[in-house]
Amino acid sequence: MERRQFLQIGAGTAGAMLIPVFGNAIAAEDLLKPMAASAKKVLADTAMGAATQAGASYCDVRIGRYLNQFIVTRDLNVESINNTESSGVGVRVIADGAYGFASTNSMTADGVAQAARQAVAIAKANARLQIEPVRLAPVKGVGEVAWATPIKKDWRTLPVKEKADMLIAANKAGLDAGANFMTASLFQINQQKYFASTDGSYIDQDVHRLWAPINATAVDKATGKFRSRGGLGAPASMGYEYFDARPEDKVRAAGGVTTLYTKSYDIVEDARLAGRQAREKLSAKSVEPGKYDLVLSPEHLFLTIHENVGHPTELDRVLGYEANYAGTSFVGLDKWQSKKFKYGAERVNFVADRTTPGSLGLIGYDDEGVPAKQWDIIRNGVLVNYQATRDQAHIIGEKESHGCSYADSWSTVQFQRMPNVSLEPGKARLTPDEMVKDVKKGIYILGRGSYSIDQQRYNFQFGGTLYYEIKNGKITGPLEDVAYQANTQEFWNACSAICDERDWRMGGSFFDGKGQPSQVSAVSHGSSTTRFNGINVINTARKIG
Repeated sequence: MERRQFLQIGAGTAGAMLIPVFGNAIAAEDLLKPMAASAKKVLADTAMGAATQAGASYCDVRIGRYLNQFIVTRDLNVESINNTESSGVGVRVIADGAYGFASTNSMTADGVAQAARQAVAIAKANARLQIEPVRLAPVKGVGEVAWATPIKKDWRTLPVKEKADMLIAANKAGLDAGANFMTASLFQINQQKYFASTDGSYIDQDVHRLWAPINATAVDKATGKFRSRGGLGAPASMGYEYFDARPEDKVRAAGGVTTLYTKSYDIVEDARLAGRQAREKLSAKSVEPGKYDLVLSPEHLFLTIHENVGHPTELDRVLGYEANYAGTSFVGLDKWQSKKFKYGAERVNFVADRTTPGSLGLIGYDDEGVPAKQWDIIRNGVLVNYQATRDQAHIIGEKESHGCSYADSWSTVQFQRMPNVSLEPGKARLTPDEMVKDVKKGIYILGRGSYSIDQQRYNFQFGGTLYYEIKNGKITGPLEDVAYQANTQEFWNACSAICDERDWRMGGSFFDGKGQPSQVSAVSHGSSTTRFNGINVINTARKIG
């Protein structure tokens, strides 16, 4: 049987969260042994035939091979290297108007046929309790097609030593610049996904994603006080060429406080800056609570977008079907039906998509065989749509799915997951420096931090990585102990300016959790630097005595 392994990494890498690693350990050289598409088609046809004979009116088959290589370093040492593989088949059917799902890691004709019959039996049992039959939006079968993430360098072909050396070099740069402790990790994922359905599709996809989180910690040995600065690089759906940093990918943050990248990432430079800035944070002024104009960098704003725009517009949360991980939503169907719910200011436009190059949501087809597309979620500040799968589309009057179905493994059933949800850049030419000039009392925030949000994704609090005080149009120095509070609607209606497309870039979540049993997915969110007026800021420092 397949086993699930969990790799615990520290707060310096990913906020002390559990990173799920599916599969069994394998040798690095075994990463490059794909299964032939012709063999996968035979298995898929066998499963679909068995399901139809058992009484299914619809069947889809997902044959998956999931490969991971995770490298974790601390200071000048490699702490762990993991290569894992998980392979198997998941069969989903509709019988008597209800879903059934079963999976197997027996990659044989008998194994997949047995799983298909089990899925039909489960569907028929579910049908006895189901009130309304499943309604699938139509999708045209595409025949035999293939799609792959555009990559120039395949991480599977590169020596582990080369990658570990890059991480150690980043740690050394951070230590030399002032950090007392450094961590750097590299997460590399390859999903070889084959989808077939009785609609007539046989889709072979090869998906690549990577992420290199870093963290610098500086300590004041006299007081025991410590501060950390996480990495500002984004996870991406690219090849290893992502680390070939190009000068044309550099963008300048407001006030020149740090150097950022759009389509590539210089992890060593970011680590050097992280070490220096972690040391600077030790002497930063503690913020005075009050109302401030916030200037939020894309490296920070992506997480706020994720939590208070991405999640509440997931239709399963809106309908109350999904209540895990702070589920449900404040934007009920009545708000969409009114066609005038002001989610944000008129300049606020959010687009959902699975087509942006380099984004974590980039695919050719979702896990229901629906081609990738893009659509509006919020237009001119008004809520205009949600995120829907084939069985949800009719609820909001859509004639086709948005392509939002995803499963994190062959052994888990596909369900509604977030696409990329991004804020469009401003239409007028505006740089971050020009934006800051209009701020009398404000704070400039970069990087992700801790956050808290209620179950309906309405009331929230967010922190960041770097904070800078803005006085009379100038950045005057670093701040600490900053968090801002608002509700989602007042926050986006307080949006007063958005920089233009020259500043637009993506951040992302590599392990976004949802569902029960829990599944993870990867998703990106893009924006330009954005300003919000009159937001409440609190001081998060713990007062003793």
